[in-house]
Amino acid sequence: MYKGIAFFDLDHTLFNEHTRVDDEVADAMRQLKANQVLPVISTGRNLFEIPNTMQKTGINTVVSANGSYVIFEGQPVYKAVLEKSVVKDFVAFAKSNHEATTVMNSQGAKINFINDIVRGNYNFINSRMPNLGVDDFIENQEVIMMLINTKGPDERYIDRFADTLTFFRNTPFSMDIVHKGSSKKKGIQELIANANLSGIPTYAFGDGNNDIPMLDFVDHPVVMENGLPQVKKYAEFITTKNTDHGIVNGLKYFDLL
Repeated sequence: MYKGIAFFDLDHTLFNEHTRVDDEVADAMRQLKANQVLPVISTGRNLFEIPNTMQKTGINTVVSANGSYVIFEGQPVYKAVLEKSVVKDFVAFAKSNHEATTVMNSQGAKINFINDIVRGNYNFINSRMPNLGVDDFIENQEVIMMLINTKGPDERYIDRFADTLTFFRNTPFSMDIVHKGSSKKKGIQELIANANLSGIPTYAFGDGNNDIPMLDFVDHPVVMENGLPQVKKYAEFITTKNTDHGIVNGLKYFDLL
């Protein structure tokens, strides 16, 4: 039985400024396990993007794709698949606005075209741009998450698809898009229910807008000093920056290390 569950966002939280995990953070994750605390990655990224992170930290329980695809000890326990008709409608609408869509699942991603906003977005998140091939991906694979490469206005998408999709603005260049009602909170709830983890104290570390549902749900929310002002309102404790031992300091504050 675990004594606690600790959920960690990746970008600007568990990751350093180079989108990597520092050695002291990786060591802390392994120490948590030794202390009977379950470390869980909780991220807007998909599994195919983070194998090196999982290997370095030893973490094999992940709430990915903003809560839409969840694994416990390496095994899938929950997924929220987007309806094919909704995906096609969204991609067509975005294209009419001359904006590119990325479609994703746990295994990979495709994009329908590349422009300067796309280049800016993938540079911002320090990731390789996907290959072209959205139409084939939609026809032959499940779509768990989409990403609209846009600087806004966000409302033209949010208002049009309010009944079927949930949006998270996480970068100046893009919004994450998941099934209506999906969030890190929803993914965590599904993990706890499906892995029989109820009744265990929960902790979460985050910095951004898509972390708010998670931080609002757990028993002990921690926000990084570099977090957004509106996110800090949800913190029980504000730790130091992700680049200034923030993870380790936050865990020590709650006597988890």
